[in-house]
Amino acid sequence: MRIQHLRLQAFRRFTDVEVNLSPGFNSFVGDNGSGKTTLLEATHLLAHGRSFRGRVRDGLVQTQAAALMVNATWEASGVAHRAGLRHSGNQWEARLNGMPLQQLGQLCEALAVVSFEPGSHALVDGSSQLRRRFLDWGVFHVEHLFMREWRRYARALKQRNVLLRQTNAINQLSAWEWELADAGERLTLQREAYLSQLQQHIGALTPELLPSAGDVRLSLQSGWRREAMSLADALLLSRERDLAVGYTTQGPHRADIRIELQTLPAPDQLSRGQTKQLALLLLLGQATQLADAWGHWPVLQLDDLGSELDRQHQTRVLEVLRNSGAQVLVTGTEVLPAWATLGVDVAMFHVEQGRIHAEI
Repeated sequence: MRIQHLRLQAFRRFTDVEVNLSPGFNSFVGDNGSGKTTLLEATHLLAHGRSFRGRVRDGLVQTQAAALMVNATWEASGVAHRAGLRHSGNQWEARLNGMPLQQLGQLCEALAVVSFEPGSHALVDGSSQLRRRFLDWGVFHVEHLFMREWRRYARALKQRNVLLRQTNAINQLSAWEWELADAGERLTLQREAYLSQLQQHIGALTPELLPSAGDVRLSLQSGWRREAMSLADALLLSRERDLAVGYTTQGPHRADIRIELQTLPAPDQLSRGQTKQLALLLLLGQATQLADAWGHWPVLQLDDLGSELDRQHQTRVLEVLRNSGAQVLVTGTEVLPAWATLGVDVAMFHVEQGRIHAEI
């Protein structure tokens, strides 16, 4: 998967800017605040329906503009695609290959982007919600029935929570609990199968990216005591407590990924540098898993790599990607020293004052 052309309008610092990307390594250099990260935000927005720095309404739309626009063309497995997204922060319109979209998920399904950025450490030391999002994004791209079960589960969960707050509707709980349990069990099986596949790719990358860990093991914490009972039984047993608090306390919506390191402390006791390395390992593991499943890589983005990793680890990461065939977008305040030693062609761009200049 390779993005060929990108256009941003009214997107943070960029009033109207276009850039043609190389199919391999692309390096964007500029001062802090010049707009380097904004470029990566735009591709991430197309692929995830959200920025990795917050909601669209929180500063992505340029002041005085009604909405931002992102247009892109890309190629995947020899097939050309084009898409456009207009987003005001409250409303959006999108087209894919000339056809209007009803759901952003249709755009997210067509374009896959994996981003490592300064906030990625939260994948390790942040809330379980971030790890669920990471997990579900991966399952979404390899399991065609995942979104159907996820929507079933979300709808049943919403209905059960409404009923829990209505004392005269207790007799309706059983029907929604059956739906919730059935969708939740299916959802969990899909997550578990995906995590097993991801584990293999994490294991292969660990000696290259985090050798001090010895071994990294991932396991699914399902959100209820799955080893002891079914989700249907868990919901029934927790009903009294759920009625008291007014929401559902058991189920896949409370799932998490457990990370165990063979020769390093628990993830919440790692240094900041080790936490970043582990987060990058998880993200690149996900990228390699998708590449194996599809036969082509997602687009990879490494924001401010020179500040996030020391030179040794920068070189290791780029060496891993050198022979992958993946398209890689890298940003920084200066040219990475590793470019000179890797022996690869790099398309160089300079970003300043809302403009992007290709260097010849």
